[in-house]
Order: sequence, then structure tokens, then C-alpha cells
Amino acid sequence: MNNPRLATRYAKSIVDLAVEQNQLDAVYNDMKFILRICKSNPDFVAVLRSPIIKPTSKGKIIESVTKESVSVLTSAFIKLLVTKTREINLPEIAAAFVDQYNTINNIHKVKITTAVEMSETLRASILAKVTSSTPSGTIDLETAVNADLIGGFVLETAGKLLDASILRDLKDVKKQFLNNDYLHKIR
Repeated sequence: MNNPRLATRYAKSIVDLAVEQNQLDAVYNDMKFILRICKSNPDFVAVLRSPIIKPTSKGKIIESVTKESVSVLTSAFIKLLVTKTREINLPEIAAAFVDQYNTINNIHKVKITTAVEMSETLRASILAKVTSSTPSGTIDLETAVNADLIGGFVLETAGKLLDASILRDLKDVKKQFLNNDYLHKIR
């Protein structure tokens, strides 16, 4: 169940505790690890969200997956989530933690999606362009490939989307033809 308010509150609590114990970077790496598991393994997320599996069993599953890969603080936090039956929200809490960490450290997340894999020179030039438009802080550039775009790119940053893809242009032309935008000008 997606609950951003709950995720933000739990993330804030673990951020505050990690800052207090001087383990913010370690917990950040742990949360990134949990997010990678959630993205790469949909079965893990399905187990977390399953109403049939008991929370104690979920806790054992989470512990076996994250054993020796996360810090003691993160492990204790996950056990608290299981105790409070909030393990269902672990992916959202981890994402909210990463967002709050990025805000604290002035890291701007940028995602660019292209039709084909980008070369390193193109990636570097895009990173330089984005960095020049965002003078303060650092840039976390994430790349993705979507062949449906045909060409061009889609850039996402700070809740803004710049769609410069061929697919969007073709959809715009199709929409103009379906709406007959120019038919009334002929008459």
C-alpha cells in the first residue's frame, strides 16, 4: 500500500537517528541496497506486500536477504518495522530516506532515458550541461534505455519532465490529425 506520509515520517526518524549516531552514509548505502533488491526482485516486494505471510516470517525473510549486507542500525530499524507491521512500506521508506539524504547533501537526481545506450562522451556532455544549469550541489545521473522512444531523450529532474523524443513528436502529429486541427482553416 503506497503511503507517502508514513514513509516520509519513518524515513525522517531513521535520518535523525543516523545523524545522531554519525552513521548517515552507512544507512544511505543500506537503503540504496534495499532499493536495488526491490527493483531487481519483484518477488521480494510481493512477499513484503502479501497479507497471507505473517510479519514474523517476513522479518526472517528480510533478515536472510539483508544479513551481513546492512548496518546494525538499519537492521534494528527493519526489525522495528516488522514489529509495527510496517514492513509492507519498506520500499517506500527506503526511497523517502534516499530523497531526504539527497536533500540534506544537496544532491540533485537526474534521470535521462534514451532510445539506445548512451556513449560516455554524450553522458559527460549531458552531465556538464545539467551541472552548469544547477550550479550548487552535485548531480546523480541515472540513465535508462527505452527503445519505444525511437530517438531523442526524456529528461526528468526535480519533478520536471523534458520530453524531446521522436515518439512524443509522432503522438503530437497523430493527435493533430485525429482532431482535424487544420480542417476548419481550409473551409
